[in-house]
This record gives sequence, structure tokens and C-alpha cells, in this order.
Amino acid sequence: MFERVRIVLVNTSHPGNIGGVARAMKNMGFSRLVLVDPKAFPDEKATARASGATEILERAQVVPTLDEALEGCNYVVGASARGRHIPWPVLDPRELASEWLSGREQLEVALVFGREDRGLTNEELHRCHKHVHIPADPEFSSLNLAAAVQVLCYELRMAVLGQEKGAAPDNRWGTEWDIELASAEELQRLFEHLERTLVAIDFLDPDNPRQLMTRLRRLYLRSHPDRVETNILRGILSATEKLTQPQD
Repeated sequence: MFERVRIVLVNTSHPGNIGGVARAMKNMGFSRLVLVDPKAFPDEKATARASGATEILERAQVVPTLDEALEGCNYVVGASARGRHIPWPVLDPRELASEWLSGREQLEVALVFGREDRGLTNEELHRCHKHVHIPADPEFSSLNLAAAVQVLCYELRMAVLGQEKGAAPDNRWGTEWDIELASAEELQRLFEHLERTLVAIDFLDPDNPRQLMTRLRRLYLRSHPDRVETNILRGILSATEKLTQPQD
């Protein structure tokens, strides 16, 4: 049911929280756990907190960078409790579930959670198509990591169960899509190519970039480009770069 959804934990400091997340995942039928540079793993505290979900810990993928954790993903959602200087598309967990359900046959999803004390960095959040915010009581809004994972997994599970009962999902594309969506690494290469080209044509000052690339990331991620569209954009950038090169 959730084979194409991975839970990504970034730089988790307490191994017990990893175990708690594994238990929450198993409760809801999820099995793919990716750990980005955890402070301590494997660890007996993680095993103890998993309480029977040790197979998820045993199969967990441990990688040094977020880039590696997102390989193959074409829809990345970052959990964020903070307001952003530049607004980003934000969903609540139920909206996330509805959007995911409408395109789940095309989506390889990463739900990304940050450090216990400070969450995800701005740079990490900029890798995400959308942000998800759990609308907890503002007077006591800090959730335990496992609780936050449980909320999102629960909403995705309930969306599937509702569909099985006959509720029609929203379709954000309006039709069956013909091409796979661009993966996280393909989009990252597009943004690197875009930045390089904008510098070459003197549109972007690398010494004073302001928020240009952040806003362009937001624009392209909001549109969910597919692989062909991404290649077309990179072809335009390549043609533009040729025009900036000296002619013999």
C-alpha cells in the first residue's frame, strides 16, 4: 500500500526516537525508513523503543546526505513548524494525504523530518516541493518526532481506506499523466544548471544572489515538472549557454 513512500529522518540525535518512529510506521503499515547521518545507529535504545518493529530498523537505509536519501523521489514533502521568510506551499496532513492519493501511482514520495531541536534547515526545506505543518495547539506545538511521523502516516492510511470505501480522490492533474515526474536529483541538476546559466548571462550576481534561486526553486517545484519538461528546460539552458560563449 505504501511501498512508494519513504520516511526520511535527518540527523536524528536520540536513537530512541528512531525506534519510536519505526513503531509508529509499523502501526500504520509503512516500512521504508531512511536515516540521514544519525548521531547513533544502530543502538539498543532504538531497538527497545521499536517494540516489535525491529525489522524496519534492520532494513533501514543509512546515508550520509539528504541528496542520497531523496534518490528516485519525485515528490518531496518536508515537515516544518516554522514560518518562512519566503512563503512556500504548505499543506496540513489531511491536505497532504488527499494530494498524495490523487497521484500516488505516479509519485515516489519522501516525507522528510528534521532534527529534534531545530527541525530542517532552510536549505533542506528548499529541496521540498511542499511543506507540511501539523496544526497543533500554538501554546504547546512541539511534537515528539515519532508522534509527528504517526500523524502523517495515519492521514495517508485513512485516505487509502476512505478510497477503498468508495470516496473519490481529487485529481490535481485532471487526467492520467503520460510521463514520469522528474526525480529529486533531476530537479537538483536543473537548478544547478539554471543557476550556472543565469550567472553566465549576468542575470544572477553570485556575490549578491538575494533570494532569486530560492524563488525560482519554489516556482518550478510548485509546477511538478515531468522528466520531458525538465529535459526541455535544460535544453533551453544549454542553448542559452552556447550563445554566451565566444565565437571563433
